[in-house]
Amino acid sequence: MLRHFAIAASAPSFMIPSPSQWRHLGAFAALSVSLATNGAVAQARNHASDEIAAPALASESLSDLARSLRVGDIVFTRIGAYPFRKVAEATGTWTNHVGIVLDVSGAEPIIGESRFPFSGSTTLSRFVARSTGSRVAVMRLPTPLTPAQQGAIGVAAVQRQHVFYDTGFDAHSHRQFCSRYVREVLQQAAGVDVGQVETFKQLLASAPQADVGFWRAWYFGSIPWQRETVTPASVLHTPGLQTVFDGVAS
Repeated sequence: MLRHFAIAASAPSFMIPSPSQWRHLGAFAALSVSLATNGAVAQARNHASDEIAAPALASESLSDLARSLRVGDIVFTRIGAYPFRKVAEATGTWTNHVGIVLDVSGAEPIIGESRFPFSGSTTLSRFVARSTGSRVAVMRLPTPLTPAQQGAIGVAAVQRQHVFYDTGFDAHSHRQFCSRYVREVLQQAAGVDVGQVETFKQLLASAPQADVGFWRAWYFGSIPWQRETVTPASVLHTPGLQTVFDGVAS
């Protein structure tokens, strides 16, 4: 299904980085390697850089998980790189990355995501391989999507291919980041809202555990307190979402 959308798509919506985006490229250069790597090497790096307590997690084979997925399912993982760990810390949850199932008609499901440096799609196995300890959760909308809505998800994802990653996490910029991507794909395709749009002031006021010093440094000395954003955690905790799986898939 998705392959046909890609063929029919118009030119990629490539966005030229702004000066502030270029200033973040140095910090994200290492992330591009981490995000592009899959399999045992990526998992080993994640374990080395990020140890999380995971008592009594469910376990399932990746092939069994793949067979259970539907188009429109929301897939959460945990990236081990330092800035992403700070995202999880600030939101008080284990997850810091999210994607959406675009296609289940091939050998394995295709996941759409906004990642550094550009948004795109990847296989489920590669998506999960980037997660610390193969940690993954899958959430499903309470009302099944119609075939038309499932098709519209593929179209919405194609329209958001090759968009430059937004290191400023601005819900209204011309760029993208993972939770905004998932939220907008579902809004466009199915008229469904997931996640919560909130200002940085609201987000950090509700997160006493957040490292404000890190975020002040990330924004070059001045946190944009009134900027609106949406986090993977708020998508995960959307009321009504049903848990398909939450644990380790390998």
